[in-house]
Amino acid sequence: MADAVPDVGLEPGSVGIVATQTLTVASPPDALEMDCGRRLGPIQVAYETYGRLNPRKDNAILILHALSGDAHAAGRYRPDEPKPGWWDLMIGPGKAFDTRRYFVICTNVLGGCKGSTGPSSENPETGKPFGLTFPILTIGDMVKVQKLVLDRLGITRLLSLSGGSMGGMQALEWILRYPESVQSAVIIASTSKLSPQSIAFNEVGRHAIISDPNWKNGDYYGGPLPATGLSIARMIGHITYLSETSMNQKFGRRLLNQAEYSFEFKREFEVESYLHHQGASFVKRFDANSYLYITKAMDYYDAAVDWGGGSLEKACARIRAKTLVLSFTSDWLFPSHQSRELVKALRQNGKDVSYLEIESTYGHDAFLLENPALTRAVGSFLDNLSEGGQVS
Repeated sequence: MADAVPDVGLEPGSVGIVATQTLTVASPPDALEMDCGRRLGPIQVAYETYGRLNPRKDNAILILHALSGDAHAAGRYRPDEPKPGWWDLMIGPGKAFDTRRYFVICTNVLGGCKGSTGPSSENPETGKPFGLTFPILTIGDMVKVQKLVLDRLGITRLLSLSGGSMGGMQALEWILRYPESVQSAVIIASTSKLSPQSIAFNEVGRHAIISDPNWKNGDYYGGPLPATGLSIARMIGHITYLSETSMNQKFGRRLLNQAEYSFEFKREFEVESYLHHQGASFVKRFDANSYLYITKAMDYYDAAVDWGGGSLEKACARIRAKTLVLSFTSDWLFPSHQSRELVKALRQNGKDVSYLEIESTYGHDAFLLENPALTRAVGSFLDNLSEGGQVS
């Protein structure tokens, strides 16, 4: 478990220069029993760690990423890297997840394409990428693999875990599946199940990928990528991450380098150019099949059905972790009423839960952007936990 290396050339509060590590779990004959009924193994997992694990091994916090995230949550791979890890604003010395006190871990999910086993990985039985022979996975399967990683690191109980969006779904699954293994959880801009609207957006994105002639039933590796389909999927998804207010503030109806309409079918508005840029950049860093598998896992997740026979209240009776639930006023993809539904189910069971709806105009992406209220809420929540979070 290598630590991040501080670098005086980086901004204050940075965890420094980091490196992604990998380990292998679920090697046969101990392959992973997946919810679809198939077995998978060995499984490679990419992960990063920040801070130090104390001698009692009770200051560990697991960070869970969203759909397009990865294990690189904080720091930089080199001083001149353009952007730090995806949650760098929250992880580091003096930040909400204070690496002077906590040992922070982030893994790339099962099914991903950033170092963990997924459809683009080599199938050991064929020597070729899995493609669509990769088993359909669930949020529960992702969490089971994360538990195997923590077992290998010698961590039997987490001080806390946290994630936004799909990361929040994983956090909820953790405290339901392993109630004895988690002291607390922070669930941000998330839900216990996707709404039909969210499932619909996911299906349109998947259809764009599958309809791309280069997709070739998932067997496109080594040839042209289904770039158009994946780009469209990302453009659709990105619209749902923003809010009407943020799009008005960021783009309005401004035109690109022109004073009048062209009366041609080309990009003319700034917002059009922005979406095409998002789509093109996404194709360079993400695998189309991973997008299919991960969005399907999100669609399938329903904590009430999985753990409570259809009742979220019954499901939450299993939970022992102290929980903080956060939502944002302008998030229409995972709206606040979904968070309040979870909070209500926890309170009906007499669980220790706090809830805060944070004012923001940034939409669903608000948890990834600078927000003092978010930082204060998470930092205060962790401060109020037992002194087990102190590094010794």
